[in-house]
Amino acid sequence: MHGSLSVSLEGAGAFGDFARAWRSRMGEGFALAPFDRGTLAGFGARSRGFRLRDTMFNRFENAAALRTDGRSVGSQDHVRLWIVDRGNWRFGLPGGTEHRVPAGRLLVQTGRLTHFAASPGSAVRILVLPAAEIRHGPDRAASGPGDTPEARLLTAHAATVGRMLDDLGPAGLDAARDTLAELARAVVRGGADDREPRLSPALAQAARDLADRRLTDPALTPTVIAGELNVSVRTLQRAFAGEEHSLSAYIRERRLEGARRALLATGRRASVADVAARWQFADGGHFARLFRRRYGQTPTEYARATAVDPVPVTVPGAPSGR
Repeated sequence: MHGSLSVSLEGAGAFGDFARAWRSRMGEGFALAPFDRGTLAGFGARSRGFRLRDTMFNRFENAAALRTDGRSVGSQDHVRLWIVDRGNWRFGLPGGTEHRVPAGRLLVQTGRLTHFAASPGSAVRILVLPAAEIRHGPDRAASGPGDTPEARLLTAHAATVGRMLDDLGPAGLDAARDTLAELARAVVRGGADDREPRLSPALAQAARDLADRRLTDPALTPTVIAGELNVSVRTLQRAFAGEEHSLSAYIRERRLEGARRALLATGRRASVADVAARWQFADGGHFARLFRRRYGQTPTEYARATAVDPVPVTVPGAPSGR
């Protein structure tokens, strides 16, 4: 069984609509937590995720403060990995322990919670797996950094699964689910087996995600990205062996696209040389050749062809210029 969820709701009746969509797409095995009345009255959220066999992944953003109503939360048979991207979350464990998890941190938690709460404008990603997949012990929680190489691999793989879910056959669904479990174990133990072939697509996607955030950085290279993902350059190259482009080619293509968009920008234009420098093409002639090969025109020709003539502004009472 599998299904996906993508909703953005706010205003009167938002929680009821969200709960119905959640039950329909995620099923009773991943039931919503019971929330307090204040949460229900001001509920506004964006949720995007999927259910895959006995596993669930979801990215959740709440507009207003969020809190459960005091009853126990979750299943004793699940282990949960919470990665807080924005805001602050609090998680209560049996026995009175409460974990506060700010942005940039993660929490691995097994068993039931007594409660959880989130500050307004928070965002979290949560992976739920059968507890047997990760030997973490009942009613336990452990916090750590949310941007480790293993966490990046996990979230990159989850994003890929979410995009491809409807196109996967039974074998593909099983492989996607098993890779999620393997990556969750890697997060808990602090290291992934970089020789595991199933992890290559996740490694390639995580590398592309890192590259996309640093395209204008002159220090961006495959070696730097390999270091941030805690793998060798050779391992990273193997991950791209089955991809359409090598990582170096991907970076070059994305930088060319960034330069093209910059040349399209309206208003005060930067020179072609400035655009080339910003997108890390130090040699103007090389940039022009790459650009022409990709878009059929030199950067200068493209800028002229796509230039938008300024709209004349008529000042009341001003002479017409004739």
